[in-house]
Amino acid sequence: MAGLTPRARAWVIGLATLSAMALTARLGFWQLDRAAQKEALHRAVLERAQQPPLRSSDLAAEPAQAEAQLHRLVRLRGRWLSEQTVYLDNRPMNGRVGFFVVTPLQLSDRPEFILVQRGWGPRDAQDRGRLPRIETPAGEVELLGRLTAAPSRAYEFSAAAEGAIRQNLDPVSVAKALPAPLLPLTVLQLPEETPPAAASAAAAAPADGLWRDWPAQDAGLQKHYGYAFQWFALCALLLGLYVWFQTIRPRIRSRRSEHSA
Repeated sequence: MAGLTPRARAWVIGLATLSAMALTARLGFWQLDRAAQKEALHRAVLERAQQPPLRSSDLAAEPAQAEAQLHRLVRLRGRWLSEQTVYLDNRPMNGRVGFFVVTPLQLSDRPEFILVQRGWGPRDAQDRGRLPRIETPAGEVELLGRLTAAPSRAYEFSAAAEGAIRQNLDPVSVAKALPAPLLPLTVLQLPEETPPAAASAAAAAPADGLWRDWPAQDAGLQKHYGYAFQWFALCALLLGLYVWFQTIRPRIRSRRSEHSA
């Protein structure tokens, strides 16, 4: 801007500041809009969780229909296929690192299987290959759970591994090893309601060795509100800098020049 007149330079600076303020303000409102969308989605999730539990006969077999059942409670009966249990490594719960235990459940009143995230088991610090001790009943079981997508993927350094201990779960590869089709959703097993007298004992020692203190569902609103605040603060800072350098500071210099003259 060396070749510009003072008036033209002021116009360029003003337009650049106005454009930057418009961009940062737009980004701030976009983050507020994202927060509103997630809040509406979170309310819908909570409303689904309040509906009566589904039965196995209600479960959708097609992914498009199954998505509408996400976050619904389910009460299922079936038998564990324990030999296909998968232990997802490096999964935290209550500040400790261990395994998420996932086992296919063969439903009692229909031929399909469904994957169940049964709970969390501790990892042996001395032997990373040692599996946690868990109890898997051989007969028919009944469980309460919540329909969810496949477990979140963790970073892995190599290609998907085979065997009991894995970094991530690939439902497609699991389905190939099953004698019947696999339903598209998984079940997050929830603890059954415990009578008050036995609540402390149950909390101290899960009967099957698996903890189910799953974190509460978080809509992530605070992140978007935080980003919105940053963008609006940057917008205000740009305005403040413009007013200071283009209005207040020149006036101060002008008054000092008058006094010195």
